Amino acid sequence: MRRRLVPFLNWVNLSTPVGLVVARLSGCRVSAGPHGLLLAEGYRRKLPKARAFTLGSVVLLRGSVPHQASAGFARMLEHEARHTHQYAACLGLPFLPAYALAAGYSLARTGDPASRNAFERGAGLADGGYTERPLRPLSAALPVLRGRKTTVSARRRR
Repeated sequence: MRRRLVPFLNWVNLSTPVGLVVARLSGCRVSAGPHGLLLAEGYRRKLPKARAFTLGSVVLLRGSVPHQASAGFARMLEHEARHTHQYAACLGLPFLPAYALAAGYSLARTGDPASRNAFERGAGLADGGYTERPLRPLSAALPVLRGRKTTVSARRRR
């Protein structure tokens, strides 16, 4: 999708307005950024724990935009810009439960919500500051899917 079309689609599908409401309720300062992004600085809520996350075309940042943006910050914004395309492709807010399922799958298979998350992989793991973790055996993943943690002592009791 073209870079100008995505911000428009995310307005129409209501994901950007929701992002702006979250930014406002969180006391963020919003400014225009590159790639049609809206940068919301100063997000302080507990979840999600990421240093930045995207709602529609709004990127909520835990800190502020650096005065001289580093290459790492630019790569992170590219990563978040790819998420805006994913919102548009998912028709907006349905992206959120789809992302949650992908994060749950990744958490079960790797112990990390990003490594096998199709959305994070599509946005570029390294650009988002993530490292790829190896798959763990399904026998280790099943207790996680059932809501139980597998510990060494629990494995010995079986």
